[in-house]
Amino acid sequence: QVRMVESGGGLVQPGGSLRLSCAASGIIFRDSAMAWYRQAPGKQRELVATITRGDSTYYTDSVKGRFTISRDNAKNTLFLQMNSLKPEDTAVYFCLILGNWGQGTQVTVSE
Repeated sequence: QVRMVESGGGLVQPGGSLRLSCAASGIIFRDSAMAWYRQAPGKQRELVATITRGDSTYYTDSVKGRFTISRDNAKNTLFLQMNSLKPEDTAVYFCLILGNWGQGTQVTVSE
């Protein structure tokens, strides 16, 4: 049974940082490409970042230089380090691994 648990969201001021985690079980984690998506109120879900099993990464333009996607295969955990956060980063963030979605974690960037 596949289980994915996200954590790390919260309320942060502009310029602040958060680290999201997505702990997975029931998946051959080390062989999987993975991604983070986000969905802001009233908007479609959008791709934020991806990481291949060889650790190649991709970022959407709006987060380049601020966000870092990484993985710990020993702990079956996917991460998203988010720095220099902006109000427009406010959204629910979801991890995606082999077609399985996490439950989402709310990130709110506000004064």
